[in-house]
This record gives sequence, C-alpha cells and structure tokens, in this order.
Amino acid sequence: MVSVNSLVNKKAIFQQGLFKQVALAITTMMLLVISCFIPPSYALFVSPPKDPMPFIQAQFPDATAISDKTPTLVGGYPIWTVRKNDEILGYAFETNDIAKIPAYSGEPVNMLVAIDPQGTYLTAKVLEHHEPIILAGIPESKLWAFTEQYAGLSVRDRLKVGGNKNENYVAIDGLSGATVTVMVMNVGITKAAKKVAQALAIIEKSNGIIQPISTIKTELFTDASWTQLTGDGSIRKLYLDRNAVDNSFAGTAAEHVDEASADEKQDMFAEIYYTLIDIPTIGKNLFSAADYQWLTDPLKPGEHLIGVFGNGYSFKGSGYVRGGIFDRIQIHQQDNAISFRDLQHERVTDIFIAGAPQFQEMSVFKIEAHHEFDPGAEWAFELLVRRQTGPVDSLFNSFKGQYDMLEKYVDTPPEIMPEPELSLTQQVWQDKNVEVVVLIALLVVLLLILFFQDVLVRHPKFMHNLRHGFLVVTVVLIGWSWGGQLSIVNVFTFLQALMHDFSWDLFLLDPIIFILWCAAAVTMLLWGRAVYCGWLCPFGALQELVNVFGRFIKLPQLELPYAVHERLWAIKYLILLALFGISLDSLAMAEQFSEIEPFKTTFLLKFDREWPFIAWASLMILTSLVNRKTFCRYLCPLGAALSVPSKLSLFQWLKRRSECGQPCKTCAKECEIQAIQPNGVINMRECHYCLDCQVTYFNEEKCPPLKKLARKKRKISDEQIIAITNTE
Repeated sequence: MVSVNSLVNKKAIFQQGLFKQVALAITTMMLLVISCFIPPSYALFVSPPKDPMPFIQAQFPDATAISDKTPTLVGGYPIWTVRKNDEILGYAFETNDIAKIPAYSGEPVNMLVAIDPQGTYLTAKVLEHHEPIILAGIPESKLWAFTEQYAGLSVRDRLKVGGNKNENYVAIDGLSGATVTVMVMNVGITKAAKKVAQALAIIEKSNGIIQPISTIKTELFTDASWTQLTGDGSIRKLYLDRNAVDNSFAGTAAEHVDEASADEKQDMFAEIYYTLIDIPTIGKNLFSAADYQWLTDPLKPGEHLIGVFGNGYSFKGSGYVRGGIFDRIQIHQQDNAISFRDLQHERVTDIFIAGAPQFQEMSVFKIEAHHEFDPGAEWAFELLVRRQTGPVDSLFNSFKGQYDMLEKYVDTPPEIMPEPELSLTQQVWQDKNVEVVVLIALLVVLLLILFFQDVLVRHPKFMHNLRHGFLVVTVVLIGWSWGGQLSIVNVFTFLQALMHDFSWDLFLLDPIIFILWCAAAVTMLLWGRAVYCGWLCPFGALQELVNVFGRFIKLPQLELPYAVHERLWAIKYLILLALFGISLDSLAMAEQFSEIEPFKTTFLLKFDREWPFIAWASLMILTSLVNRKTFCRYLCPLGAALSVPSKLSLFQWLKRRSECGQPCKTCAKECEIQAIQPNGVINMRECHYCLDCQVTYFNEEKCPPLKKLARKKRKISDEQIIAITNTE
C-alpha cells in the first residue's frame, strides 16, 4: 500500500523535473531567436543607401558627360542629363525627389530611374528602403528582378502590378509576399517618370479622351470624275509658286539661291495632289478596278496607301536615287511623322480617271501598321524644299497641306472617356474585393457565434466542430492565402504615424490587415483581446489545430503547475517592452527583433527563408503538439499589446457561478491555456475565448454544481412520487 506522503513527494519531484524541462525549452527558444540576429551571411541589418552614380555609369558606358543633378525648367524636377558628346543618351532621377510615396513601413522606397530621350525606361534600381518584409525575408535579388521588368517599357504605358494585359494597362509581375511594397514602387516609378517626361516635352499631358481608330467603308463605292473628287476634298492639292518659296528663305543664307526673277515670281514651283488610295471611291476611280485590287490586296490590317501626284519640284528628291529614301515628303498625324523608303513605294505610270491632268511624277506610298495611322482623323502632307548653300551645307523649309477625311468614307467610333485613374489605395481595394467580401462574411459569422454563444455551447459536438472549422478557414484563407497575420510591427508603425504625419492611406494599402485591425479593435473594446487571439489569429489557430491533432494521436500533454505558468506570462510583456523601447530609437531595428514572432516565416514567406527562422517557427508549431499555444501564452508580444486595454472591455459574457473556484475547479482544470485562476476567476488578459468553459458551464453531465442541482431535483421528484403513492 503506497502512503499518501509518498504520492505527494513523487508529485513534487515530478513538478520540479517538469519545471526544469520547461525552463530549458524556453531558454533554447530564446537562444534560437537571438541567433537569428547575429550577423552572418544572412544579416538583417539595414544596408546603407546606395550611391546612384555607379548605376548611372553602368547604364551609360558610352557617356562622356553626366551633369550635376539639375532642376528641369518646367516643374523643377532634379535630374541628371547623360550625354555622349553633344548627343543626349538619357535622363536619370530619384523617385524620392519627385514622387515620394510612403510604402508599408511608412517610409518611401527610393529608386533610381533612367529613361531615354524617347521616353523608354532604361533601368530602375532600388537605392534605399525600410520595408520589413524585404529587410528580413525576401532576397534582394528578387527585388532587382522586379525592377528589371521596366527596361524597354514606355512612360506612355499605364503599368499595373499583376493581372492580365488589356487595352488600358500593361501588366508586370508582382513579388510574392511583398505585393503592397511593389505596388507602391510601381506608382513611384511611373508617376516620377511621367512628370519628368512631361517636363522635358517627351510626352504631352493627355486630356484623357481616347479616340478609337476609324475603319474604311470597303463596301462603299461611287463613280466620280477627277473634278468631283477634287471638288469635294477627296483629293487635296498643295500649290506653291516661286514667290512663296523665295519668301520662305528670306533672311537666311539661302535667300538668293535659285531665286526667281521678277517675271518668274508667279510661276508654279510645285503642284502636288495627295489622297488616301485605299478608300474604294477614290482608289477605284483613279485606277482601274484590277489595279486597285492589285495595290490593296497585299495590305495587312492597319496598313494604308497614300497617293501622291506632282508637277514641278520633284517630291521624290535625290535621296531616293542615292539610298532609297524619300527625304522631301512626310505624312504628319498628331505626334506621328511618317517617312518613306523604297520598300514602301510603288511607281505609277498612268491613271484612268476622267479629267485628270498630266503629271511628271506619280507614286503610291504604303503607311505601315506600326505607325497606327487613323484614316478617319485629319493628317497633313509635308513637302520639304531644300536649297544648297555650300558643297555640304544646305537649308530647307517645309510646306504643309491639310487633309480632312470626309465622314462618308469611314466609320468613326465615338470617343471613349476613360474612368479617372484610380489611386493606389483604390486599386488595391478593387483588386482585393473578393477577399474583402469573404473576410467580412467570416467576421459576420464570428459575431453571430459570439452573440448566440449561450445557445451554441449547449450543443458541445456542434460547437467544437464549428470552432475547428472556423480555425481551419483562419489558417488557410486569412493566413496562407491572404497573408492576413497581424504583427507587433503594425502596432509600432501606427504609433510612429501618430507621432509624425498620420495618413490613413498608409494603413489602407493592405485591405486584409486593415479589416483585421478594425475587427481586433472592435472586439477588444467589446470583449477584450480574447476574440482576435482565439479566432482570427492565423498562427494561434494553427497552434490550436496542431494541439488538437496531438491529442487525437494521444500524445502526452505537458501542463505546467499554475504557479510556474503564471510567472511565464510575464515573458511576453518583457518582450513587448523591449521591442517598444527599441522602436522609439529605430523602427527598422524593432522590425528586425520582432522576428521573435514566427508569423512572417509561416504565412508570408511560407518557410522560404534561412534555416534559423524555419527552425524557430517549426519549434513553436511542434511544441503545440504537447502544450496548447505555447507561443501565444508566453512569448507573443502582439498578444501582450492587445491585452493591455482588456480592462476596458464593455461586456463580460463568460458566465461563472459562486461555486466556481471553491469548491469546484472543473473549468480551471479543463482550460487548456490555464486562463482560469485557482479562485475560479477568468483572467481576460490570458483568455482566448475558446468557450470550452461555457460548454462545461451548461453541461449537466460535467458541471458539478449542475450535477448537484440535478440530484436535488431528482430527489425531490422521487420524494413527491413516493408521497403521492403513499397517499393513494
């Protein structure tokens, strides 16, 4: 027979050994965390800002001069101008000088951007950032791979991170785990580049109206004579006399070169007719139907034919003979200046339309599709007149003739007034609208659970299944799919914003995090920290599900004596105070040491990082197999921060009886995170609102006071039955 004293001594020895094991485990955990911050090859300390000049020199190896950073005449944007002798190779600038947009850390990402004189992006390099997700997690090589996508794109493009390319946007690949950061970077790059391009007159400010390209009515044909086509403007004429040409060179070195005499001033210098040949009424009347077909059959979509017929000054010029270049004519449409070579030229020997004059030169020129020529929009024919002033030197003047397309020949779609460009915040919320709706629906379900908890806990099996299902959704959707894990870094960022220039835009950049913070704030005010930590925290939910699995496979559970457990609570508050003190000096440093939270490793980076982080996160998860929510109970600085205002909660819906704690300790023993004190009071700073105690509270089979009451009721009922029987 074993004595009572012997049992007590064995229990004390077991508890002492258990305490030593726990102390050793916690010490090991802390050493692993500290090892993460010792600076080996994967050091986390912020690198100093990079000097932009080496990047500029590497991008422009042929440059002979790089100017100082000089403000543009329009807008005053500081830029470097890069030259090779007298030729401008490109322009470089820093985004922080032009478009300083705060990223998720509250600080902007400063980038060097280089564009060429045509507005094409040459390079984009990150010079400085303070993003915690990149400082500790994503390799810098991935960040550089993201910025390399800009090379070859145009400042005229509307660039969007993610999604598919459409008529309004050019999609570029995002960066997994840092979506908000790269979206902010994209806005900074494109906004700064457009401002610089507009200041340098590379692009014009758009009025925002989009005019779709017209299409020619290929089935429309009407017989017409030369007189009819020139009379209604289908064929236009540019006529120059010698006096007009001489006057154009007045005051120049070519003023008296080939000058006409007084008698010749009114003579014709050039008479040129021009038109769009691929319009059936024009082309088929000018040429035979067979020739028209021969000219237009090779045309690809977007290609068009210009007919030019002239007398006097040759529109072909000597350049055509020497190198196949027509250097005397151009077609202008808006910003497009279209020149021609021999490959786009067909010589015409005759035209068959009635009433046409004789011409010395007749040609058809093809406008290729890449010019995006609009047959329905106005265009101009330009003739360049050149006068030689020396063996090599020459001067030229240009003369233009306008062409306005007749409405009857084309179908012109109505103008499109695009919707105003969304702000970055609006774009993010629009892209995340499905996730936002689903998350709000989950929060509504959670509120219903809380409001009807007294009904639900009366059905233990359904309640447990409902809770476990909700936790699975929290881990899979909120955690791994959406990256919706709150962090102590968010608290420090909010405090920093309050102390400096507060802006809601900074917090609205991540809709999931913003909604979760709103939910945490509301539930904290109503019920304390318990609701977020017990239902909405992905890492907490993961730990709890792992513990459920550990119990299912019947692993022995390691439960600490209450006295030990109560003292270990203090660790998370000490960690919180230490991180808060560091954040007052350096938010970046606090972000690094906040890696004691394994959240980023688990959900944002999905264990794709250096081994110490993986080891720490794995240890915290695996510990939950034998001890429920170890990290949450003893080490979580976020949980400590959320528990500080718990006394302000408005409602206390967790019911207790006078017998709770003395003599009944059933709930205290069953509370797997030991949030119920020996006296029966629930410590709301530590409670995770699992509702297990409420299941017991309403269960007549488990709650001793209810069982006692049930026995009394049965006894009274039995006595009444006996009394009735005796009376009979």
